[in-house]
Amino acid sequence: MDVIAPYLSFLTGYIIPFLIVLTIVVFVHEMGHYLVGRWCGIRVLTFSVGFGPEIFGFNDRHGTRWKLSAIPLGGYVKFFGDENVASAPDARGVSAMSEEDRRRSFHGASLWRRAATVAAGPIANFILAIVIFATVFTFNGRHIADPVVAEVQPASAAEAAGIQPGDVFVAIDGEAVETFDDVRRYVSSRPEVEITVTMLRGGEEMDFTLVPAREEIEDNFGNRMEVGLIGVVTDTDAGNFRTVEMGPIEATGQAVKETTYIVTRTFGYIGNIITGRESADQLGGPIRVAQVSGQMATLGALALIQLTAVLSVSIGLLNLMPVPMLDGGHLVFYAIEVIRGRPLGDNAQEMAFRIGLAMVLMLMIFATWNDVNMLLG
Repeated sequence: MDVIAPYLSFLTGYIIPFLIVLTIVVFVHEMGHYLVGRWCGIRVLTFSVGFGPEIFGFNDRHGTRWKLSAIPLGGYVKFFGDENVASAPDARGVSAMSEEDRRRSFHGASLWRRAATVAAGPIANFILAIVIFATVFTFNGRHIADPVVAEVQPASAAEAAGIQPGDVFVAIDGEAVETFDDVRRYVSSRPEVEITVTMLRGGEEMDFTLVPAREEIEDNFGNRMEVGLIGVVTDTDAGNFRTVEMGPIEATGQAVKETTYIVTRTFGYIGNIITGRESADQLGGPIRVAQVSGQMATLGALALIQLTAVLSVSIGLLNLMPVPMLDGGHLVFYAIEVIRGRPLGDNAQEMAFRIGLAMVLMLMIFATWNDVNMLLG
């Protein structure tokens, strides 16, 4: 029993929370494709959570096979006329269809119907995140602190700029600041990037220019990350820590703001990788997601639910990447079709799908390599 205990602990502490989170996100994503595809009159052959051999499933009255598959790292909806689960067109099969069958096939549908069906998956992920955040804010409120400086750390960017205890953040780079968390989020994503902060001191607004230092921090679980810091701290007295209760409408507005922040932070991180300002070692794969899922599970159901929202946004953005095989790649094909007045040729599409597959596999290998390095510490 002592030999089995560590494996049971790993299963219940990491794998099960990971599978719960991922299954919810994947199911909602694929349900977006399914619902809009059906609404557009496209026949759905298969709705699968997971890849590989089927564990169990059933056929509904519309002829769709709903199934749970053995490899729980994604999912797919296969439409009538698809050659494979990546929705590559079966040109020979579509050309041999009757006119009625062609209209019910994915690739025989009008351009706007195909585009709407493809875009619905990522959009469903964003909607899920907004719904989760709005629900959390409605029932739990939001914990905030005023953007008041209680302490300026020695030898910090804030001290060098002349910021003093008691100063109040009004804006950063012209963007209004409402809470201390607004300051933390803005600064943390801009290490070694010059920013201008507007502070209120004695009833007078003053501008300070400073550069957040790049520093490695460690969270309560030992996860390390590089962030920008300017060396200011607040406390319960200065910041007036409190929980703000919200109604559904205000909570939804805050949920949209939260989702937008995740999107912009993700794009900012990718941009910083391209420009060399940040390392790509923060890109994680299934192992890291499983680890974080287990860590959040130890904090309770609420933390795990919020992680589901964050992961949902990430999956939505990942699928919008302009890479063949992903939803974004299909949308690029449709944009080309609008410009050319006709689709790309079969050979060009087949080559693009092969390139897309290679790119996705390389990204997965790189992310997994990062995960392994993280575990080896």
